[in-house]
Amino acid sequence: MSLQEKKEAFGKLLEVMDQLREQCPWDRQQTNESLRTQTIEETYELAEAIIKDSKEAIRKELGDLLLHIVFYSKIGEEKHAFTIKDVIDTLIEKLIYRHPHIFGNKAVKDAQEVEQNWERLKLKEKDGNRSVLAGVPNSLPAMVKANRIQEKTRGVGFDWEHREQVWDKVQEELSEVKAEIAHGSPDSIEDEFGDLLFSIINAARLYGVNPENALERTNQKFIKRFNYLEQKTIKQGVDLKDLSLDEMNKIWEEAKKL
Repeated sequence: MSLQEKKEAFGKLLEVMDQLREQCPWDRQQTNESLRTQTIEETYELAEAIIKDSKEAIRKELGDLLLHIVFYSKIGEEKHAFTIKDVIDTLIEKLIYRHPHIFGNKAVKDAQEVEQNWERLKLKEKDGNRSVLAGVPNSLPAMVKANRIQEKTRGVGFDWEHREQVWDKVQEELSEVKAEIAHGSPDSIEDEFGDLLFSIINAARLYGVNPENALERTNQKFIKRFNYLEQKTIKQGVDLKDLSLDEMNKIWEEAKKL
């Protein structure tokens, strides 16, 4: 597909949005606030499609998210705040500024150095984040936020010299959890569990594993195996609650082999 065809398709989308905003009662009454939760839902649906590696679902969910971007931009235009052109121009300007190794004369040796330059440039921007961690949204899920915090601090050099060193920290935090379980209060136990989880997320990052994706894969794997366990007992006419743990484990091992 040519660049011109892509431009025409995007232009048609803007025309459709204009028409919906003028003529559709539902679209007319939408606001930034009313769209917010739907945008979050669409983002999670895209994330699920990516986990499943469904190209058709990814295409569909990207379209849904694109609709929201166009919708917010249309509302911004109506309020005389910004237009879709402003949104795109700002993005282009940011991409060019933060990629001096492509659009300037900055030399980089690898992707990690690109990330480090990216974080340093963000701190220098006129309206950018003056703190390294200021750009991490407070509303992010805790695991995603922890991973993002660690990525950002790595960008300014706050990281282990050798990734193997992180395992000493994991073991240290695990020992502290066990100590608090033996003698501590519920609040201190929770605190130490948080430190342990943070260190494990850090270990995953250091070994190139996205902890959110890894945990979701395990969630899906567990669901499939438990569904097998459940369906197997239904076919046998047995109530799952009446099975012993050993009997459940036997069926569970069957599920693992599938």
